[in-house]
Amino acid sequence: MNYKPFLTLISILIYTSALPAESPVPNSAAEARPLMVGATVPDSTVKSLKGNDKSLKKILMGKKSVLIFYRGDWCPYCNTHLADLAKVEGDLRKQGFQIIAISPDSPTELRKTHDRNHLTYKLYSDSTAEAMKSFGVAYRLDDPTFNMMSSKYNVNLERSSGHAHHILPVPSVFIINTNGKIVYVHTDPNYKVRLKGAELMEAVAKLK
Repeated sequence: MNYKPFLTLISILIYTSALPAESPVPNSAAEARPLMVGATVPDSTVKSLKGNDKSLKKILMGKKSVLIFYRGDWCPYCNTHLADLAKVEGDLRKQGFQIIAISPDSPTELRKTHDRNHLTYKLYSDSTAEAMKSFGVAYRLDDPTFNMMSSKYNVNLERSSGHAHHILPVPSVFIINTNGKIVYVHTDPNYKVRLKGAELMEAVAKLK
């Protein structure tokens, strides 16, 4: 009797069981557990405005960075937040910082945000939610909320991201040093609460 197929199957099962299980995505913003100060930024793949794959860790390493997670072009609070941060971008650049903003939007949707707000900092697409999960800011909308957003506010998350995962980020701001360490975090499950540009500058000043 040929035992090779059985041994191969057993090997696959052992290997699969040994792999670390991916943490489930929380079902509410309040249950999200963002990375905290002192953590090293994890790697993940995001897409540029042109749709090219980029390593987020490579984007961040070696540079002082302000990393923003926002919900999408459809969110007026997000657009106000991005525009407000653009006002302090010049001051941040003088201090050696880059601004990176990430959302579940597809590259096409990112372009709308970029052009409307006349942004000069980089936007990246995390339509697969890989980066959101790795930073602990991801949560999944329940069906009633998803349906309400669609029917009441005409927000089509599946069209925006190109995926049916219904995952959004808790709006968050991470300040990251040149070694890839998180040195400041602002996050709030209430999507209306955002870190203002002036507050960001205050946080940066305290890090010196």
